[in-house]
Amino acid sequence: MDAAFQSATCTQTEHAKFDLMEATVATAHAALRSGALTVQALVRAYAERIAAFDQGGPRINSVLALNPNAPADARLADAWLAAQPVGALAPLFGIPVLIKDNIECAGMEATAGSVCLRGNLAVADAFVVRRLREAGAIVLAKTNLHELASGGETVSSILGQTRNPYDLTRTPGGSSGGTGAGVAANFGLVGIGTDGINSIRSPASANSLVGLRPSMGLISRAGLIPCGLTQDTIGPITRTVADAAIMLGVMAGFDPADPVTEQGAAHTPPCYADALDANGLKDARIGVLRAFFGAAEAHAPVNDVMRTALAMIHAQGAELIAIDDAIDPDVLIAEVLAHHYEMKRDLDAYLARCPSTVAVRSMDDIVASGNAHPSVAGTLKAAVALAHDDAAYRERLQRQEALRQRVLGLMAAHRLDALVYPHQRRLVARIGEPQAERNGVLASATGFPALVIPAGFSAPDGDAPQGVPIGLEFFGRPFSEPVLLRLGYAAEHALQARRPPGSAPARP
Repeated sequence: MDAAFQSATCTQTEHAKFDLMEATVATAHAALRSGALTVQALVRAYAERIAAFDQGGPRINSVLALNPNAPADARLADAWLAAQPVGALAPLFGIPVLIKDNIECAGMEATAGSVCLRGNLAVADAFVVRRLREAGAIVLAKTNLHELASGGETVSSILGQTRNPYDLTRTPGGSSGGTGAGVAANFGLVGIGTDGINSIRSPASANSLVGLRPSMGLISRAGLIPCGLTQDTIGPITRTVADAAIMLGVMAGFDPADPVTEQGAAHTPPCYADALDANGLKDARIGVLRAFFGAAEAHAPVNDVMRTALAMIHAQGAELIAIDDAIDPDVLIAEVLAHHYEMKRDLDAYLARCPSTVAVRSMDDIVASGNAHPSVAGTLKAAVALAHDDAAYRERLQRQEALRQRVLGLMAAHRLDALVYPHQRRLVARIGEPQAERNGVLASATGFPALVIPAGFSAPDGDAPQGVPIGLEFFGRPFSEPVLLRLGYAAEHALQARRPPGSAPARP
C-alpha cells in the first residue's frame, strides 16, 4: 500500500464504533459527527482492503490506481470537521469514491484502460468529479474497465481481467466492472461508472448492486473519454438506492460544456432523496416486459429469481401488467444502436485535445499501434470503417426515435409507471466468454432512464458459494428518475437481496 495511505491513523475505538462493511453515506456521516470515525481512518481502511483483496488474496483486480492526494484530502476534511462541531455536512462529505478510468480526475491519468492513452494526465476534473468534490467527496481510486469502454467483460491492456468477487471464474460485467467489483467488495463507499449500452447496470446486476443510467441530458459528459455521445452517460454505482439518490442529486445539473444538459435543467428536483418511500410500490402500475425473459434451460436461474422478486413486488401493492409487445433486445443491439458509427468522430475529437505525452491522436493510430487489447481490436477496426457510412448512421438515429415513440405509446396505453425485466437473461459470463442476452439496450437506444437493484442469487455451487448475483431493472420515461428511485427503494427494502461477497470479508 502507498506510504501516503499508511500515514493515516485508525484507532481501535473507531473500528469498534463504526462498521466499514456495507457502510452507507448516512452511517458514515453519523459516525463522523459522533467522533467515532475520521475521514482519514475511512480512507485508510478502504485502502487496506484494496491491498488485501484487490491486489492480494483473491486478486479481484478492480483498482487501476490509488489517488495519491486522497490522504491529504482526508486530513483537510478532518481539520474542517474539527473546526465545525455543529451544522450539516455536505451531501458527500468525507465519502471515498471509486471513479471509472475513462473519467478525468485532476492530477491522475485517464487511460480508459488502454496502454495507448498512457500519459493522459488530466489537468482538470470532469464536470461530475468537480461536483463530487464540491459536495465533499474524496476521490479514492480509478478503476479498471473494459478497454475504451468497448466491451462487457472488464478486461484492459493496462490491468488485465477484473474478476467477479462472488464467483472468481466469472466477469464482473462491464464495461464499468472495476467500479462494480470494487463497490461490491467494499473497496470504496460509492462509485461512478459510464453507460453506453449496459455498462453501469451490467456490473450492478452482476455484483448485487444498485446502478442508475440517467436520462440523456441529466448529467454532463464533459471530461469523459467518449465511445459515442448519442448513448454515453455517467451515473452512480452504489450498494443502496438511497446512496444512488444522493449521488444523482450531486452530479445532475446544467453544464455549458455539454449542451445536451440543457434538456435536463428543468427536470432536476431539489432533492432526489425526497422520492424514497418504503411504501412506494403501493398502487404502482408496472409492466413486465415478457420478451425480455428467456425460455431455455440456461435462463432458469434468472427466471426463478425474477419470479420470486416480482411476487414480492406484487405483495407490496404494485399491479403487474404483462406486456406482450415483441420488442426484441437482440434486434435493438443489431439494428438500432449508433455508438460504433460515432466512436471515431467522438474519440478522435477527444484525442486531439490530449497532451503531447499521449502517443496517439486518432482511432487509426490506436489500431495501427497493435497495442489494443485483443477483445476490442476488431471493434475498433469496424468502428473506423462505419464512421464513413453516413446513410446507415442516419437510419440508426431514425430507428432510435421510432423506438422512443413506440415505448412512450406502450407505457401510455397501459398507464404504466415503469417497465420491469431482468437486466440479463442468463447469468453473467464466465471469464473468457462474451456477455450474452443483456437487456440494457432499451434504455441506451432510447436515452431513457433505468435503475438496476439486487433481485437475488442463483443457487450456490463450487465456484459461487453464495450463488451468482442477478439484477432486476426498472425502466421509465425521460426524467422519471424520482419514480424509479421510489419504486427501486421500496423493492430493495422488500427484497433485502444485497449480500457482500465472501471472497472479501471483514478484516480484523
